[in-house]
Amino acid sequence: MAELTVTHRYPFPAEKVFDAWLDPKVASRFLFTAPGGQIVRCDIEARTDGRFTIVDRREDGDIEHVGAYLEIDRPRRLVFTFAVPQFDPTETTVTVEIAPDGDGCRLTLTHTDVPPEWVEQDREGWTMILSALEAAAS
Repeated sequence: MAELTVTHRYPFPAEKVFDAWLDPKVASRFLFTAPGGQIVRCDIEARTDGRFTIVDRREDGDIEHVGAYLEIDRPRRLVFTFAVPQFDPTETTVTVEIAPDGDGCRLTLTHTDVPPEWVEQDREGWTMILSALEAAAS
């Protein structure tokens, strides 16, 4: 298994960026959306041991993204399991760390236990998601 890390700097306070991950209205605008896709379900239980299910409707069908929150430390750290059962039933772990950076903040996302054949595709996906978060949080 492999690990990947992506970072993004936001012109927003850490609290706003952190909260975007747990607010279904905001999360449905950036989390797991593919170009041309549409989020048709965004269920988030924003508590430790709470679960999430986010479904992205794409041309070739619905893709379900699921996981559970392992750690919620607002506004610094969010850790959750993650799986896309249609493609691989393996649960991986995602850690989101947010630190103040000047008048904004810097987010570092680390995805562990990634099957090696998914690393580059996942890196591209997370990079796209972190960019979309900026527009969603505006």
